[in-house]
Amino acid sequence: MARMNPAADTPALARRTLPDAPFLAAARGERPARLPVWFMRQAGRSLPEYRALRTDTSMLQACFDPELTCEITMQPVRRHGVDAAILFSDIVVPLYAAGIGVDIVSGTGPVVASPVRTAGDVANLPALAAAQVSDVTDAVRLLVRELGETPLIGFAGAPFTLASYLIEGGPSRNHERTKALMYSAPDVWHALMAHLAQITATFLEAQIAAGVDAVQLFDSWAGALSERDYRRFVLPHSASVLDRITEVPRFHFGVGTGSLLGAMAEAGADVIGVDWRTPLDVASDRAGGLPVQGNLDPAVLFADFASVEAETRRIAAEARRAPAHVFNLGHGVLPGTDPDMITRTVELVHSL
Repeated sequence: MARMNPAADTPALARRTLPDAPFLAAARGERPARLPVWFMRQAGRSLPEYRALRTDTSMLQACFDPELTCEITMQPVRRHGVDAAILFSDIVVPLYAAGIGVDIVSGTGPVVASPVRTAGDVANLPALAAAQVSDVTDAVRLLVRELGETPLIGFAGAPFTLASYLIEGGPSRNHERTKALMYSAPDVWHALMAHLAQITATFLEAQIAAGVDAVQLFDSWAGALSERDYRRFVLPHSASVLDRITEVPRFHFGVGTGSLLGAMAEAGADVIGVDWRTPLDVASDRAGGLPVQGNLDPAVLFADFASVEAETRRIAAEARRAPAHVFNLGHGVLPGTDPDMITRTVELVHSL
């Protein structure tokens, strides 16, 4: 990996506008000449160059190494020619930076040392200061210089998804403890969510100050909720995060959230991310006519290219009935995906 000067040694750049970037045009609700495309988890285990870099480095170590973060973020831009980079990070990074005991365990995911399940646990949670994620913002400054005319997306986990990890102690299939706390101790629940909303907003604001061109709020587990419960227990806190983001486009995404798209749009998104289960024209209608992002099933990339092409063309056609479209997967790139298939899909999307 080429060595670069630390971003902290150079002054911050003025915010870029990138008026010709198709990704940002679509985020504004416009129809650029070229359909923009990027992929969630485009930087990561599907790339051999990524695996080579991560041989002796843990996930969290990589997320707090500005030069390594920059290099990993750049890899899919160089290889695939995507229209946007997304900062290499993890949704638990701001929790870890704040001093919450969390680790990312290979083969498992985030694991919390002391789950949060009582009012006292919530009261003892630390806050996050922007200075605690200076390694992340240094990486952003490096990337702004390296990317040139390619936009950079910052991101954070939404309060509900972070709360689920903290309460369950790790990944959960049914979110039993999370829902039990939600229903049985709503005051504790809302206190926890308000605290996590502050952490999330601080993390996003730090990335924006460092130069990201858009942000995405990931609510990975929100699809476990009914719309009624989402509106009561989640929407106000996601809205409090997105209300603080005013300088850049805001993308809002969740998995299995087809029935929640209207409520998620009300939280304040400029673009609604859609998984593969809901057609994009239907999704845009449910979201009040917002631009859409998505929504190729990640598993389709394991099929032959003729099948990938057919699905890609179908999705692009459905999305023409939305105000604007950013092509993406309906979730992240799966680890065993052939990188050449990703590159060919990008070329196909650009040809449309």
